[in-house]
Amino acid sequence: MKVLLDTHALLWALTEKSRLSSRVKLLLPSAETWFSVVGVWEILTKVQVGKLSLPRPAGAFVMSKLSANGVQVLPVTVDHVLRLENLPLHHRDPFDRILIAQSLEENLPIVTSDPLFARYPVQLIW
Repeated sequence: MKVLLDTHALLWALTEKSRLSSRVKLLLPSAETWFSVVGVWEILTKVQVGKLSLPRPAGAFVMSKLSANGVQVLPVTVDHVLRLENLPLHHRDPFDRILIAQSLEENLPIVTSDPLFARYPVQLIW
């Protein structure tokens, strides 16, 4: 099964596995796991503004963790961005909105605990 990780799901998988649901803990080891480049941007932004503490340089740390765990990076394409035009504004976070657009365009279920994602026609796993 292919899945797209929300940023918090990736961070919990790497640092706080106890926060993941039992279903996600069972799924991740065998899933083809993707993480959006937008999630990398979100993590770096949170580190820079002091909302997240990671070893520095944070970018190298994140990329090494993705590689070590076999997580593939999903780039943002024009089709992903254009999909935003038709998404209702249920969710106002731009990082999450592009993740939703990517999920729809790529037909990838999203691993997230964010309840606002359920307002969109995406497959959620939690």
